[in-house]
Amino acid sequence: MNKLLSPASLITIGGASLSLIGLTAYFTDATNLSVPTFFYGVPIFLIGISLKTTEVPPALRVVPATKFASERDRAPEELGKLVKDVTRWRYGQSCQLEASLRVLKLWDIDNPPQLIEVEELVKEGNYGIRMRFEMAAVSLERWNAQKERLGRFFAKGLCAELFCPTPGAIDLILLPQKQEDNPQENE
Repeated sequence: MNKLLSPASLITIGGASLSLIGLTAYFTDATNLSVPTFFYGVPIFLIGISLKTTEVPPALRVVPATKFASERDRAPEELGKLVKDVTRWRYGQSCQLEASLRVLKLWDIDNPPQLIEVEELVKEGNYGIRMRFEMAAVSLERWNAQKERLGRFFAKGLCAELFCPTPGAIDLILLPQKQEDNPQENE
């Protein structure tokens, strides 16, 4: 996604434009135009700047949203919501999924893991997602210690798989549990 088109960037550009129009009108003695545009433009510009400083860009979506639409409809609702959540702009947080990483104890206040990309996939007929994180200061051992909990955390009946595709990165794959792993109770 183009970083120039973030909501904070658009607000900043709009506020700067109004301020510039107001200043230009002031110096050309067009007081009817200068006062409102300048006094609305400066606060809007400052709001845009403050949003820009707390902005977290969305994770890169590897597969187009339309590719697995039918599989997504049959999958746990939480997985679809998770993909939508991490592919939008966030404000006032250090990274995508900040609250979840804190609860899972996969958080480092100085250097938190950053979600780089999310990919929807179908493995053995089951819809799942792969999230690639930049590990930062959180060690692979901490991720592995939370492996079982990671699957249960995002939706009921999921299992988590962890892979290290490159040094410093980790792939978290969430898929439904296999039938033999998830025994059904007899009535």
